[in-house]
Amino acid sequence: MRLLVLALGTRMPNWVEAAVEEYRRRIPAPVQLEWRSLPLAQRGRQNDPARWRREEGERLLASTRKDSEIVALEVTGRSLRSEELAQKMDTWINDHQDVTLWIGGPDGIDPALRPHWRWSLSALTLAHPVVRVVLAEQLYRAWSIRVGLPYHRGGEENGW
Repeated sequence: MRLLVLALGTRMPNWVEAAVEEYRRRIPAPVQLEWRSLPLAQRGRQNDPARWRREEGERLLASTRKDSEIVALEVTGRSLRSEELAQKMDTWINDHQDVTLWIGGPDGIDPALRPHWRWSLSALTLAHPVVRVVLAEQLYRAWSIRVGLPYHRGGEENGW
């Protein structure tokens, strides 16, 4: 299973890159986790967020495999418990499904884009560097739940 994270924005602090790489490294086969940063649309003096979202959406689509399940990270998306994400990951692995996760730019994701589903990491507004770290950690946590590692301590009552 190939899991591709496409994140708009290329200038992340070193601590973000280090954290993402640490969690990426911890997830072994059969999950092939890849992170790719895409440039934001050029912001100029003209305030045109719709145009920026459209341009960034085109970049997301151009970098997404046609047969991939697309998940957009959005504050209005569906909330998942870690155990539910582990179940999703299990389905993706068992179905040999490639998945692409989209992290939009500061103005969000173009509403014209049609991901298969929308996922909210939090109802809180999170800075983009924090989103990347939280996502990386949650992907690792889901994987650790799947394989029964003691990393996750919150799911014992659910039989995990």
